[in-house]
Amino acid sequence: MKIAIDCRMIGSGGIGSYISALLPFFTKENSCVLVGKPEDLEKYRDNARTEIVPCGVKTFSIKELMFFPKETAEKINECGVFYSPYCNVPSGIKIPIYTTIHDVVFLDVPGQASKIGMFIRRLFYKYAVLRSKAVFTVSNFSAERIKKHLGSRKPVTVTYNAVPDWFAADEESKTQKDGSILFVGNIKKHKGLRVLLSAFIKARQEGLTDRLIIVGNAENFRTADNSILPEIEKAPAGAVEFTGRISDSELRQLYMKADFLVQPSFYEGFGMPPLEAMSLGTRAVISDIPVFREIYEDFPVTFFKTGDPDDLAGKLIEASKKSQEHFDFPRKYSFERTYKIIIETMEAAK
Repeated sequence: MKIAIDCRMIGSGGIGSYISALLPFFTKENSCVLVGKPEDLEKYRDNARTEIVPCGVKTFSIKELMFFPKETAEKINECGVFYSPYCNVPSGIKIPIYTTIHDVVFLDVPGQASKIGMFIRRLFYKYAVLRSKAVFTVSNFSAERIKKHLGSRKPVTVTYNAVPDWFAADEESKTQKDGSILFVGNIKKHKGLRVLLSAFIKARQEGLTDRLIIVGNAENFRTADNSILPEIEKAPAGAVEFTGRISDSELRQLYMKADFLVQPSFYEGFGMPPLEAMSLGTRAVISDIPVFREIYEDFPVTFFKTGDPDDLAGKLIEASKKSQEHFDFPRKYSFERTYKIIIETMEAAK
């Protein structure tokens, strides 16, 4: 089967990492047409079964939706199926389409966008479902929310997410813990940083000595959520550090050095940081939202009551006192397994 794959989001956060991790499996077993920036797809240039089709059309743009280049669409239509790792579908595609909708946070969590922004996002979600022969997602929780909001009668298949092979720990990469607590998220309120800051300050007052490292730029967090600034200013000098923009390898080092990771989210479609941390030998303290209960049921995590800084403060103190001995990391998720679910679904529909 010849598969056209939208690779334009490589380098763009979680979706880019997702498709980058899947491509080696797609290209190993199939003839593929990869649509995206040539510099992002250089490693596949010498693959005899892979064709790279340059395309710089911005995702979620009017040009993508209505004026996608005819020559690019024709190349895609020479294939048997088209796969998009997100909910954007270019115009002019005539072959069966498969998409992955990772979450519907914009529909589930108020205040993520303006009314116009919400309307537009809903249209993209619905259009993806309408055009897709089948929809994939990364958790049973997300599958239920997609069906509720989008009313899809088409299959919604759960593939789960995973940690890329290059990210996982090896015997030569063991690093001494440095007394830090790590937060890896973004500036959106549903990530729960305000709750973490309140809990961290309370825990410091009760004897916690760890410092909190926040991956990102301080200014971004301050300007995006005014409720965070007062919490940051309450922290003792030097207790909270911002990393600024960092590379994947630098993030990997932070994961390995941290005593533990905290993921205080109110909402996720999957939630990758705890899985990334544990794959590198670092435990995680996470909120007890339904999707985390689903994804991390068999993992050595500590749950706290979602949105409760007092409960989280206690869990931070408990976690800081735990020894850093090796723990078993369940090999429950893998991108090879994700790929197999996707390809088997495509083949079954032929």
